[in-house]
Amino acid sequence: MVLLPGAEVDVGRLTGNEAEVLELIGVDLTRAEQLGIEAAARTAAQKLASRRPWPVRDAAGLLPLHDVVAIDNSGWFAPEGSTDVAALIRDVRRGKRLRIAYRASGEPASREREVDPYGVFSRGGRWYLIADVEGEPRMFAFARLGSWSVLDEDRRVRAGLSLDEVAARLVSDLEERHSIRVTALLDAKAEDMARRILGSRLLSVEPAGSPESVRITVGYDQLDAVRQLLQFAEKIEVTEPPEARALIVGLAGALASRHCEANSR
Repeated sequence: MVLLPGAEVDVGRLTGNEAEVLELIGVDLTRAEQLGIEAAARTAAQKLASRRPWPVRDAAGLLPLHDVVAIDNSGWFAPEGSTDVAALIRDVRRGKRLRIAYRASGEPASREREVDPYGVFSRGGRWYLIADVEGEPRMFAFARLGSWSVLDEDRRVRAGLSLDEVAARLVSDLEERHSIRVTALLDAKAEDMARRILGSRLLSVEPAGSPESVRITVGYDQLDAVRQLLQFAEKIEVTEPPEARALIVGLAGALASRHCEANSR
């Protein structure tokens, strides 16, 4: 459950446990600052804090949640730079079409396009604009959104679809897009790192006939994405398909050559 800006809570009617839960996961000051509602979030947090002190243990003898659980919704290694996502939200709430200048991943320059916005979506510590482009849903990373302007036309989103539903479909499609399946031998000690880095792209982990290694299958939507596996360096050997193995060989050779040239200067 999420409390929207402007919602009122009668904290006097909350039980100690209810107040704990709301304080723990319902007041995110970092997100509130990004959304431009930090003042309201701080006053809500203060009202909740005013219910303290809670008993050290509840009736069941359990320690308070806020003593044993900490939640940080920011992304790993995320930069500290500020984002003016609040300005984008204000414009999206006008219910109009937008003209955006957006740089697609891997492209050197932005290009303009007109979109019909559903809203703004946060995942993994990053913000995205969710919008239809010619009737098809798209997800635009806020970090690569160069600029936008509000058009004098009402947005034309598909009826009966909420922001949550469209975002969930986009995330599901992205995570299940595995037209390229890569098999590799991985150092068994690197399995935990592989699970953390590859996430849903890691389709399987199986014994490889030796306790020192495991056989993994990784799914990608395009062959070029296999370069992600280079970060495992000497801990991995790509075995199938031949095109993926050849790509890794070429990339590793080019990387080694560049470093050898640098050392000889």
